[in-house]
Amino acid sequence: MNSRERVLAALHREPTDRIPIFMWFHPETTARLAETLELTPAEVPFVLGNDVCQRWIGNNYAMEGIVHECDGEGHTDDWGISWARYDGFNQVVASPLADLDPARIEAYRFPYHRLESLLQPLAGLEPYRGTYFLGADVSPCLFELLCRLFGMTGAMLALAEETTGLDALIERAADFNCALAEAACTRFRPDWLWTGDDIGGQGGMMISPEMWRRRFKPRLRRIFQVAQAHGLPIAYHSCGAIRPVIGDLLELGLNVLNPLQCNCPGMDPAELKREFGAELTFMGGVDTQELLPRGSADQVRAATARLIEVMTADGGGYILAASHTIPPETPLANIFALYQEAGLSREQILDAASDRRRKRDGKTS
Repeated sequence: MNSRERVLAALHREPTDRIPIFMWFHPETTARLAETLELTPAEVPFVLGNDVCQRWIGNNYAMEGIVHECDGEGHTDDWGISWARYDGFNQVVASPLADLDPARIEAYRFPYHRLESLLQPLAGLEPYRGTYFLGADVSPCLFELLCRLFGMTGAMLALAEETTGLDALIERAADFNCALAEAACTRFRPDWLWTGDDIGGQGGMMISPEMWRRRFKPRLRRIFQVAQAHGLPIAYHSCGAIRPVIGDLLELGLNVLNPLQCNCPGMDPAELKREFGAELTFMGGVDTQELLPRGSADQVRAATARLIEVMTADGGGYILAASHTIPPETPLANIFALYQEAGLSREQILDAASDRRRKRDGKTS
């Protein structure tokens, strides 16, 4: 099976030659793997069996798609949000609506004039069409984008105090994401639309389920409807404890839920599979807080084997992934142990890296 066939089979709960994979790594982890495998960082996901090729076209491109070499370096994105690199990641350092000024909120405009530029990363997926499963990522859609525009504290205050112009801004955020999604689906024909907002914290949701249902659910429905109109599956990402609204996401038509942050309340993968597995495909669940960085290779193998067995009990409906980016302190032995249970041995990975180097260097033997 090729990667696209593998993911489609999992979505339809059909047998696969191995479990499909979509793994994310901290940039420093990617650099270590690239050095070990003698590859460029861009080659690492292919050699490590990622079956999904996906590009950020929403505001997450500003966070993850723009790479700075040194901490403290930064940029201002098309939404007017300023970023700087710290601890290997781009982090928000200035938000354009942090003062919660109603006049400034009303005057704020989403970057329609940059639509062509935002869509360009999808053009890079064309060589992989038919072989890999292609994704267009428009996240963050609503709540998390609000947190970037206002700052976290400002967003919480605006929601609690019902700041003038807030609802209209959320509506306009949905309008823009619908326009971005429509252009992506029409012109680049991805295999799924990836959406999301981090609405969960370690111990519970960051806002009440009632507030989420009132302010964000109807607008998220509109974004989902773009994918549905094109006959595409919908994936949704949120870290943290979001169990109270999983049923709501299903009601909206969700197909794939990521990342199953398994050490949060209500997010045990086996329990979620029993309750929602007939309707949802899950992606994630490999613990990056304790298991991968601190467990032994044998513990990683055993936990991964159990996870795959439970999550594929109905024949599929699961894509192997970690509950977050794999952190730089993770021993390489644990990463290879994880892949061993996914059906890719260390020897196979090393052979794939060798083949990649030969092709890259123009050698045939």
